[in-house]
Amino acid sequence: MTEILEQYIIERFRKRPENLDKVLLNFEFKKVKRGTHLLTQGEVCKYVYFVLKGCIQVYILDKNGNEATRSFYFENGWVTDIFGFKNQRPSTEFIKCIEPCELLRIHFHAFQAMCKEVPQFDALYKEILEASYNTTVYRVNTLTSLNALERVQWLMETKPLIMTRLSSKLIASYLGISPETLTRLKSKL
Repeated sequence: MTEILEQYIIERFRKRPENLDKVLLNFEFKKVKRGTHLLTQGEVCKYVYFVLKGCIQVYILDKNGNEATRSFYFENGWVTDIFGFKNQRPSTEFIKCIEPCELLRIHFHAFQAMCKEVPQFDALYKEILEASYNTTVYRVNTLTSLNALERVQWLMETKPLIMTRLSSKLIASYLGISPETLTRLKSKL
């Protein structure tokens, strides 16, 4: 199952990095049912996941107990609670499989060892962190500057996979609007 991750890494570096086999040995395959939480609020995040198949939602609960989605991760995506994982502190987020998932995961200790022993792995980690940061900042800045209709249009244009693959409830949670508002706005488009 590590062949997909191997190909992903080779494509990122445009060559096969030295010690790649050593890195791949640290990942374990995990098949997970829809609805399974990989992390709940208050737990310490012990893994970084690479999505082979399926979709994962990262969210928090607002003061009313409603889900507020930070992001969705699909095939070839990396997911973890970055702050909780790096600092080994209790998480403020939930990570949930919203489809049946096939994942590769690496434990915190193995991850740290690979960052020290394999410079290319550390470089890949930094690239993933930068991409995650850029995506989050772009999304927050975009969504705070748009009204509800413009948010739906933005999502349709920039992330059509979310619009076609996920439920209205999940999409509304991502856009920061109610499912009823989403339904009403979609009918205007």
